[in-house]
Amino acid sequence: MLQKKICMVGAFATGKTSLVAQFVYSIFSEKYQTTVGVKIDKKTINFQEKELNLILWDLYGEDEFQKVRMSYLRGSAGYLLVADGTRHHTLEKALNLKQRVEEAIGKIPCILVLNKWDLADEWEIENSEIEQLIQQSWTVIKTSAKTGLNVEEIFQRLASKILEE
Repeated sequence: MLQKKICMVGAFATGKTSLVAQFVYSIFSEKYQTTVGVKIDKKTINFQEKELNLILWDLYGEDEFQKVRMSYLRGSAGYLLVADGTRHHTLEKALNLKQRVEEAIGKIPCILVLNKWDLADEWEIENSEIEQLIQQSWTVIKTSAKTGLNVEEIFQRLASKILEE
């Protein structure tokens, strides 16, 4: 069985833990839980008639007081860069984090996840910004950890990118 390490990276409170909980356990909690350090989960998916064991590293969110430790990313096959659509500065943080990840471990498969689509009427990220990123060859997917929208999709797409490498 193939086994791949995937990291969840982004600013604090973007929904990284909720996305993992929705993907692995099909649950969503309204209660905010701060991740301290790293939380590791795993889920086996069937991909192209193979079993793929995903080891999910949910890294604590970056804010002005703490930076993500790049050493947590070593050995990753890919990562999900998570931003909160209702807070524009989390997209800026994600773009900065991508650059730091690439400096630390090189270019590996990545998907930009714009979470909290269930709050679309409160979004601060413009469609024009999303289109610009897509034109620069980014894979951008809108999700909702609350409703489950595209949660399975982001992990399947990342697995596809990893196995194409």
